[in-house]
Amino acid sequence: MTPQEQQQFLELGREVLTRQPFSVLMGAELDALRPGHCMLTLVLRDELRQQNGFAHGGVISYLADNALTYAGGTAMRAPVVTSEFKINYLRPAAGERLVARADAVHVGASQSVCRCEVFVVADGNERLCALAQGTIVKLGDAPPH
Repeated sequence: MTPQEQQQFLELGREVLTRQPFSVLMGAELDALRPGHCMLTLVLRDELRQQNGFAHGGVISYLADNALTYAGGTAMRAPVVTSEFKINYLRPAAGERLVARADAVHVGASQSVCRCEVFVVADGNERLCALAQGTIVKLGDAPPH
């Protein structure tokens, strides 16, 4: 992709993010996007923390899920949903913000398997706080709800 195409791709991804009311509520920002790769960030406001001051597990899970879906959708170049994902919390996320980086590991015709690392940023340093893996499916192939 040319730099101009990369910028257009990122802008399209940001526009999609603004159409997700929950993502707007959370305050997520799309910092990088290219086919099969995504980086989402989130400032850790007090409302997103649990009683001990750490990022709530649901916040970390949300960020991982959305990053996985962006990675899979851009790899397949199609509208997608998450079919399933698993997350391992490695340490409490105590810091100022979260960074989720996801990559498509395997891309098929109807689904992709993606992996995501979630980092907490404290005093300018990143520490890995969670790992996630998920299956992202083309929207037409999603099970009915």
